[in-house]
Amino acid sequence: MNAVRDAAALLARVRVERERLADLPEALRPPDVAAGYRVQAALHDELVASGFGPSAGHKIGCTTPVMQRFLGIDHPCAGGVFSARVYREAAALRHAAFVRVGIECEIAVLLGADLPARERPYTAAEVAAAVDACAAAIEIVDDRWVDHKRVATPTLIADDFFNAACVIGAPRKFDTSLDLARLRGAMSVNGEEVGRGTGADALGHPLNALAWLANDRARRGAGLRAGEFVLTGSMVQTWWAQRAAACAVDVEQLGGARVVFD
Repeated sequence: MNAVRDAAALLARVRVERERLADLPEALRPPDVAAGYRVQAALHDELVASGFGPSAGHKIGCTTPVMQRFLGIDHPCAGGVFSARVYREAAALRHAAFVRVGIECEIAVLLGADLPARERPYTAAEVAAAVDACAAAIEIVDDRWVDHKRVATPTLIADDFFNAACVIGAPRKFDTSLDLARLRGAMSVNGEEVGRGTGADALGHPLNALAWLANDRARRGAGLRAGEFVLTGSMVQTWWAQRAAACAVDVEQLGGARVVFD
């Protein structure tokens, strides 16, 4: 038995068939974070083969105090996002296409240059030079677990840390006049605000979050590529969407993104 391959195949089936999973079988559970990312890489191969399209970008979870408290995890975690699950500016989605769907309010950065793996850590200033544009974004998450609080962090990482899709707003060209840390974002559902935060909530600055991801991937021998995007972490606690929910995020100077669940 190949535990990494078998764990990835099980997680892929659960996602494709919209099942709820209590946990991976004990023999398939990744024992640590590094093993969780190995299963995640194998899962990505499975998802591409299942029609999710090629990798389009990355998400970072648990970059903000509100999400660390919410999930009980004290460090960031990364996952992948695939082209068939990326929407531009607005989306209308079936509520039944998810197990337990939620939305998060984020700042997305779009890369115009590669950040290849290297031994010397990247700084926020260095990764800033690779950013071409920024946008308001909704990360669409899906809680595919019976009780995610009983699932170990490496297993959550293996399953892309809840990612299901995203909606990325119209991009704004990035330059030094755009102070991402000071930007305020708000999330509303059916016209009523359900949460707000600032860019500084993401590890002190969204570019700190981007540097964290570049360095974390470098430790695993991987880089970030021009043309990819990175969701830098939710400014607000996840809101679990009901049917007939019209959801919106708005980030000052960046505009907004919208999704409706039928």
